[in-house]
Amino acid sequence: MSEHLHILFLLNPNYALKDVFHRIKGSSSHWINQENFIKEKFAWQTGYSAFSVSESKLNDVEKYIQNQKEHHKKITFQEEFEAFIKKYGFNILGNG
Repeated sequence: MSEHLHILFLLNPNYALKDVFHRIKGSSSHWINQENFIKEKFAWQTGYSAFSVSESKLNDVEKYIQNQKEHHKKITFQEEFEAFIKKYGFNILGNG
């Protein structure tokens, strides 16, 4: 999707989530800019969202990620995100 990205991974307990995202965003930005994939300089927005997933739901989450293009023809990312936040009562924290 053009405005967001999903990554499903097992978090190593030796690393802080913020550090993992910092490295992913930094390394991928550097690579995109080095390879000149786009005309402008690429940079990620500040912040990120992270959610834990039950092991029993891994296949469902994987399918969800694989079907993003079709899924977001029915509901925008922003609409889905706002509904998710409301449904589960999350508070939005500062930038990561």
